[in-house]
Amino acid sequence: MTDESEQKREQSAAASAMKALARRLAESNRDNNIFRPAGERPRPQPEVATEIISLLRQILFCGYAGKHDLAPENVEPHLEELSGKCFDLLADQIARAFRHDCSQAHKVCDQCRNRGEKEALLLMSKLPDIRDRLEEDVRAAYDGDPAAKNYDEILFSYPGFNAITVHRVAHELYMQGVPLLPRLLSELAHSATGIDIHPGAQIGKHFFIDHGTGVVIGETAVIGDHVKIYQGATLGAVSFPRDACGAFIRGAKRHPTLEDHVTVYAGATILGGDTVIGEGSVIGGSVWLTQSVPPGTKVIIESPRLRYKDSGFVVRREYVPDFHI
Repeated sequence: MTDESEQKREQSAAASAMKALARRLAESNRDNNIFRPAGERPRPQPEVATEIISLLRQILFCGYAGKHDLAPENVEPHLEELSGKCFDLLADQIARAFRHDCSQAHKVCDQCRNRGEKEALLLMSKLPDIRDRLEEDVRAAYDGDPAAKNYDEILFSYPGFNAITVHRVAHELYMQGVPLLPRLLSELAHSATGIDIHPGAQIGKHFFIDHGTGVVIGETAVIGDHVKIYQGATLGAVSFPRDACGAFIRGAKRHPTLEDHVTVYAGATILGGDTVIGEGSVIGGSVWLTQSVPPGTKVIIESPRLRYKDSGFVVRREYVPDFHI
């Protein structure tokens, strides 16, 4: 009985401690200007954004994602069902994003809901064109990677293609002026692939990211057609313009421009909003570049001199009899 009573006292003490903790956290929430209290300002939901990405993949790549055994006569009704689900979720999440930024967030208002439906319908209408762009991106990966055995391998397994798929959608939402949600979609892709593409980046046709891990493409980067980027490359900002009070000037071009048919090899860093990489140029691995280069330029680092010295390791070779039977 003593052990049982002691256990009950411990459980009671733990419950009291958790109640006190909950009170402190709730008070902190009420006084916090950064982490706004739940329910005060609706916001997009990451778990729903993940579901939207899944539905979009099933719509864009019907037969590859989701159901794989559809009969030809069932494709259209299946796509209609998926599109309806995706539209409903998108409209709600876009409305939440507008509502989050709305100065009337504390009032009942139908405007955000109407805007959500309008922007969701506009995005859905763009999906056929987005799919055409992605088809070119698959061809770019196949043309640019001799290890690719077929198009299906790229669609199923290439992280660069997964990242650009989400980006093509997120960029359209960004251009439509939808707040917050495009960045949320991009960061979900970033978490899944290791490739960080801001939804504001403008990326042309026939784009390929090879391997992909560690690639960073900033908000105001502009990328032309037939561009290829390898892992670890960064299109970043060399500095951030500020106003007279020292605050960042938002909206200024901070990231470089890559013209058509440019190749950027692994680990290269290209910085600055005024930096333009001319058409057909090649930027070698590990290059650090903050100035423009004319078309047709190859930029490489001079090969370092390697030093070889004895490691002191002694290779011991034991005698192994050579038996013949």
